[in-house]
Amino acid sequence: MGEGTATVEDLDVRLEKHRVELTGYCYRMLGSSFEAEDAVQDTMVRAWRSYEKFEGRSSLRSWLYRIATNVCLDMLNAGNKRARPMDLTEATPLERAALSPRPDHTWLEPMPDARVLPTTGDPAEAAVAKESVRLAFMAALQQLPPKQRAVLILREVLAWKASEVAELLDTSVASVNSALQRARATLSEKSGEGADAAVSDPLDEEQKRLLERYVAAFEGYDMAALTALLHEDAVMTMPPFDLWLRGTSDITGFMTTLGAACAGSRLVPVAVNGLPGFAQYKPDPEKGGFTAWAVQVLETSGGRITGFHCFLDTQRWFPLFGLPLELDREADEVE
Repeated sequence: MGEGTATVEDLDVRLEKHRVELTGYCYRMLGSSFEAEDAVQDTMVRAWRSYEKFEGRSSLRSWLYRIATNVCLDMLNAGNKRARPMDLTEATPLERAALSPRPDHTWLEPMPDARVLPTTGDPAEAAVAKESVRLAFMAALQQLPPKQRAVLILREVLAWKASEVAELLDTSVASVNSALQRARATLSEKSGEGADAAVSDPLDEEQKRLLERYVAAFEGYDMAALTALLHEDAVMTMPPFDLWLRGTSDITGFMTTLGAACAGSRLVPVAVNGLPGFAQYKPDPEKGGFTAWAVQVLETSGGRITGFHCFLDTQRWFPLFGLPLELDREADEVE
């Protein structure tokens, strides 16, 4: 009895070691934070149930990736492609701006870095991992057929050999190489908004100053200061609404009209999708203090903000990031 318990606990520990990297893999495959966590949980349960049949012919890690790939491919059979607003519609001029929500399953979802980026001592490996969860890359991945998506992630992001991927997918090396070539061609065509987002890791001094100035401008609701930080073709999105805006005048115009209630907000830094981000709390006129409003993800390039993406479903996102739904009036930061 004691020996069996020890074995069970040992297996638990061994499986848990792979949770973060598997979540990252499933997130890249599915484009959804919650579906990725469900897929990993399903993978762990399947691994548990069939562990006695696992004869160690491959490593535990590659066996788990095989299970996770099958789980994701099953989930993707429904054919749903997660997207960003700019993947679905044209930019809307401010004078025609209307807030029309679409169902949750439409949207590419944000993800805390800590849930998908394993700790590594290799700076190059860390940089690839971060770049491969950025919103633009994630959106481009969603354009690939599921098996091509798996091949590209395994080969280009996780640096598996073609022979290892062929074994995992029960196919030939030639087939893997062909799928990779087609996936690369599609990605080069589809790399759209945000593809040039350049963020060093850790942030360099210029990027730190840009974010400090952004926080001061946004919390002060200073549109002149904000305009100076935004690229002239900057993009603003607000899922679950399909509206998106391009250009400083439309963005600041929106913020002072339909978005005017955000004046006086507080921003709390978050690490999201390999990019700088903030949890935005806006003033609560009824209860006082501040109430959760959006997870903001910023894309920057050349010292300017090029993308400003606000994910508004606070009941889902704030708990995912371990953030409270309210801040006291005195709170300038989360303890």
